[in-house]
Amino acid sequence: MWILRIDMSKLSYKLEPVPEKYRYLYGRAMTSQIVADEVPPLCHALGPNNKLVFSAGMVTSTSAPTSARISVGCKSPLTGGIKEANAGTSWGPDLASMRIRALIVEGVPEKKDFWGAYISWDAEAGQPKVEFFEANQYIQHDVYETFPLIYQRFEGRISICSIGNAGENGYGNSGIVFNDLAKRPSRYAGRGGVGAVMASKGLKFLILNEKGSPGIEMADKPLFEEGRKKLIDAIRSHPISKPKGGLNSYGTAVLVNILNEAGGLPTRNFSSGRFEGAGRTAGEAIFETNKERMGKEIYNHACSPGCIIQCSNTYYNPDQTERTSCIEYESTWALGANLGIDNLDDIATMVQLCNAYGLDTIETGGTLGVAMEAGLLAWGDSKAAIEMIHEMGKGTPIGRILGAGAEVTGKVYGVRRVPTVKGQSMPAYEPRAIKGIGITYATTTMGADHTAGYTICPEILGVSGKVDPLSPEGKAALSRAFQATTAFIDSCGHCLFIAFPILDIAAGFEGMIQECNGVLGTNWTADDVVAYGAQVLKVERAFNEAAGIAAEADRLPEFMRLEPLPPHNQVFDISDETLDSVYKDL
Repeated sequence: MWILRIDMSKLSYKLEPVPEKYRYLYGRAMTSQIVADEVPPLCHALGPNNKLVFSAGMVTSTSAPTSARISVGCKSPLTGGIKEANAGTSWGPDLASMRIRALIVEGVPEKKDFWGAYISWDAEAGQPKVEFFEANQYIQHDVYETFPLIYQRFEGRISICSIGNAGENGYGNSGIVFNDLAKRPSRYAGRGGVGAVMASKGLKFLILNEKGSPGIEMADKPLFEEGRKKLIDAIRSHPISKPKGGLNSYGTAVLVNILNEAGGLPTRNFSSGRFEGAGRTAGEAIFETNKERMGKEIYNHACSPGCIIQCSNTYYNPDQTERTSCIEYESTWALGANLGIDNLDDIATMVQLCNAYGLDTIETGGTLGVAMEAGLLAWGDSKAAIEMIHEMGKGTPIGRILGAGAEVTGKVYGVRRVPTVKGQSMPAYEPRAIKGIGITYATTTMGADHTAGYTICPEILGVSGKVDPLSPEGKAALSRAFQATTAFIDSCGHCLFIAFPILDIAAGFEGMIQECNGVLGTNWTADDVVAYGAQVLKVERAFNEAAGIAAEADRLPEFMRLEPLPPHNQVFDISDETLDSVYKDL
């Protein structure tokens, strides 16, 4: 196992053995620990002292189901704190197959040039090697233009990591894009401005060719196989994750109608919990529209190797050509209900543009909601919203303001109602209607982020038991437990969606742990999983505190404490003491 360092100031690289301290660190645990150890907390996020770290999970590149995740870590230009964003793609398994535990990009080039790095397996030396190539010719072209050119340039099966216009423009709203299984540039580590950090290093592409690489070492294969089978059985039997179940049929956008009914679908910049056009933007509408246009039922596909949940949809035009892939719940909400838009074709166009330019759909929708609040465009005006995304992609003056994210846009245009925490836009769950997710938004180290502690499972879906979403009781402990467990899942390499079956089916949870023990030779129990995740959170919290992000930042916007949210007419009534207890009691 190696740590691969790429120094963009010298266009050089070196391989280092993995230190004993990092022996059991993978994925998010690894990226966050390296950032904590090597990045000065007060450095400028786009300066020479920040580092960009990639790490695959413990079981990534094995036959474990739904486990092809790659974590990306750095100091965030959006929040000013630590950031981990992850994606499902073949790139993660390929990195792990070459036995690169972590890839660290450091330094900045002397000139404002862009480069690509081609990483392949040197069979003679028995280790990875890196070759650099000039990439200026690919700059300010969207990723749907550049990916085919890279596939043509390099022989064999490759995996691509890149940035779009948003990253090149230095936006706080910029992601890092990876290929899906159909070679689309559509799988994003999207949040926190990680694309701008990659661009600040002068790095346009990281290309992997794992041909000939040795693959993953496994300490106890029979134990791994036992755990793998248990997890597969759990995934295939749970109603949310099973074949032709909720996610496979309707994708994550199945949540639109569910959240709307619960009064927790943020509408028109978080001014209401219900949207009258929700049904026209939901997963069921996507499914039925595709059925009508294609003349048959279209079930979803996998975003990455080995995924058996397969929740990624493709949305088609009336002439049966592809319009975009894929429309996630967060995307159809951010560019739909949050803006008062119910035209599914226009929402699909906006998703495609965000993918093309390298913009995070959540931050884009949050920003446009603030812009609508400011009167820059009217609620429900999808054509104007599309034009604003083009402005971001082109880097015009107004596009650069919007590209900086919702919080900056709110300050520039004097908007009071800005739904952000630590500078990052809130996702598609209203914290006044779902109190546990509000605590996660407030306290997570990542800025407002539902994936950091998905209390929607019990609060809305009844997974692992049903709790009242409107009640504040016990929600700090609930969020804390979900945050710690999530940090482990982000480190083991599985997709977060395995949470549905493992929370309801004990054998599935046991199987996940057995997989990890089988690969690593450990004897972890459920208690060890929580402790592992808690340690990741402590490392991240310490970095943020050193960066000046103290407990006082663990708060929701003031308007959510003052303005009752229809239809339940609730405010966010969680006390500061309760919010502070989440990490004090960790």
